[in-house]
Amino acid sequence: MGRYFGTDGFRGEANINLTCEHAFKIGKFIGWYYGERLHKRARVVIGKDTRRSSYMFEYAIVAGLTAAGGDAYMLHVTTTPGVAFVARRDNFDCGIMISASHNPYYDNGIKLINDRGEKMDDVTIGAIESYLDGEYDGFNGADLPYALRDELGEIVDYVSGRNRYIGYLSSLAEHSYRNVRVGLDCANGSAWNIARTVFEALGAKTFVINAEPDGFNINRNAGSTHIEGLQRFVLENHLDVGFAFDGDADRCLAVDEKGQVVDGDKIMYILATQLKKEGKLTGNKVVTTIVSNLGLYKALDEAGIGYEKTAVGDRYVYENMAKNGYRVGGEQTGHIILSKFATTGDGILTSIEIMEAMMDSKQTLSHLAAPVRKYPQVQRNVPVRDKKAVRDNTVVNETLKAQEALLGDTGRMLLRESGTEPVMRVMAEALDQRMAEQCVEAVVDAMRKEGLA
Repeated sequence: MGRYFGTDGFRGEANINLTCEHAFKIGKFIGWYYGERLHKRARVVIGKDTRRSSYMFEYAIVAGLTAAGGDAYMLHVTTTPGVAFVARRDNFDCGIMISASHNPYYDNGIKLINDRGEKMDDVTIGAIESYLDGEYDGFNGADLPYALRDELGEIVDYVSGRNRYIGYLSSLAEHSYRNVRVGLDCANGSAWNIARTVFEALGAKTFVINAEPDGFNINRNAGSTHIEGLQRFVLENHLDVGFAFDGDADRCLAVDEKGQVVDGDKIMYILATQLKKEGKLTGNKVVTTIVSNLGLYKALDEAGIGYEKTAVGDRYVYENMAKNGYRVGGEQTGHIILSKFATTGDGILTSIEIMEAMMDSKQTLSHLAAPVRKYPQVQRNVPVRDKKAVRDNTVVNETLKAQEALLGDTGRMLLRESGTEPVMRVMAEALDQRMAEQCVEAVVDAMRKEGLA
């Protein structure tokens, strides 16, 4: 990706890597760009999560957008998939979500969504980055024009769009969840005022934690990145199932009735086998990323289901799904894409479809997930100064190959760059935890000895 935008938007610490000036310029460029390209006033829908800085960035984006003659439609606090849904359903030129997803409160991000509810294309992102650097073609460093008089953009309260999204989610369930005890961990983020509404509308007896955002507690010991809290909550309250979302609710991890984590790999297996049973698994394939566990692939083999592997990032998963017409794809972290219903990962949608599989089969979540027997997996995030230097280093690559040879067909190694942080991720899967740890440590040690970490 580019200088500012990674695989999941422009992300950084508020007022350090990501500033109000950036936000204003992004809004201004979008207002001008779509107005020029479409020869009409740009219509842009905007949502945000619960970070205190999200309000600051929202106002900066809206100021830039309307100053360039675009109209801003405000969803206020909502989920990233909610913005994607409204952008697609209500014919907006694009959508903007202000969120740093699972990151701590002091980070934030700007995610751009096209008129089809998909992540913005690289050409448009490239144009925005050129403008941020004062290098956009045709202006030779000069700024974009401001709108004047009656050309100024309008700001519209659009909470009705968020309500339609809630209604859409509720409409997808074919079963009543009456008497089912469901736990929801909303991460003090975007799901806090949506998830409970949806599940109560479907009849579930809901038990909710981390749904009191204060601007600083998003993801703090909460949500899908701190699943242990929901595990305890499910056991203590004798719940049938629990669902944990991240800050902008595009992820979902589940906890079964025994307090065991059901991660994205197991969720993909459950949903794919359910669709196969219904004769609806297009192409008889699931789209995974290269970090999905070997246990998933063995379980899919046993179920007679094929799979594709993409680079890490739900963007790449969706591109593969859209190209081939596949129905289920996602990541181990809980980004699950169900292409019949959505164009991006949607945590609340994922939780509904898990519930549907449970209700349809009349089985517990632990039973549905049991065929996926996970291999021990160890991953280290290693801070580095130069990711390319690590990738090209001979000693590091030879060490990696040696560990792969040691594992043979009983495991695997993976060395990859983070798309959002200055780190390299070293991962190993093996038949036992100790072997996986040793393989990872060998590669990390090679990086240190070469002065790369």
